[in-house]
Amino acid sequence: MVSHSGLITVMERAARKAGPRLRRDFNEVQHLQVSRKGPADFVSIADRRAEDTLIEELQRARPDWGFLVEERGVIEGDPNKPRWIIDPLDGTSNFLHGIPHFCMSIAVEDPFGAQGKPEITHGYIYQPVTDESFWAEKGRGAWLQDQRLRVSARKDLADSLIGTGIPFMGHGNFAEWSRIFGAIAPEVAGIRRFGSAALDLAWVAAGRFDGFWESELKPWDVAAGILIVKEAGGFVTDYRGQDNAFAKGQVLAANDALHSKLHKLLASSLR
Repeated sequence: MVSHSGLITVMERAARKAGPRLRRDFNEVQHLQVSRKGPADFVSIADRRAEDTLIEELQRARPDWGFLVEERGVIEGDPNKPRWIIDPLDGTSNFLHGIPHFCMSIAVEDPFGAQGKPEITHGYIYQPVTDESFWAEKGRGAWLQDQRLRVSARKDLADSLIGTGIPFMGHGNFAEWSRIFGAIAPEVAGIRRFGSAALDLAWVAAGRFDGFWESELKPWDVAAGILIVKEAGGFVTDYRGQDNAFAKGQVLAANDALHSKLHKLLASSLR
């Protein structure tokens, strides 16, 4: 059994406390499709219940830490201490439609990380349907349960399966995404849109996807996933190729060989 820090234990305990209820709610929401209003309201309640459980468990372990949470925004804590960044249900539309591809994401942001700047030091992504825990600690690698994760070793775009997030009603830049898709799609074996950026990044770390791109992402979407990909040996940048994906909400992730090739295609499509 691989050893990890107490913080990962805290994150895992919180996620596994919230997970069974989220699974039960997921099974229930499939029976509410007869009502247009009902499922959406039910998902909001399920989301909030998961968030409440995570906050309660994490506050019990670190009562002076703050939070950045999807539903509640900022919950202030001691500014000299780390804070939690949480998405209690990433993949809400999948959840709403009975598609078992969603997760909860928890990350730790240290306000005084490398070079005295805020830095993500721990990440944990839990898929409650498959009971998979993807996690990483800065400098200690990435793991799926107790199995070490490594990004895909593929070097040829023609053999690669790439994940993405597609703009939808009221969200995203359709023209930009279409240009990127038009540049990448003819060069790769396939492109998939599964609808959970956090879980997609975990899949890049596990080598299930060879790469991933998406823009207009929120901090809680990517905080844990970016760290997990990097600790699995991957590269994560914004669309300009800079180490600024978290702040910009633009993510291009892959192994070193594919990242370079994907970035050239992406950058050229946006000129």
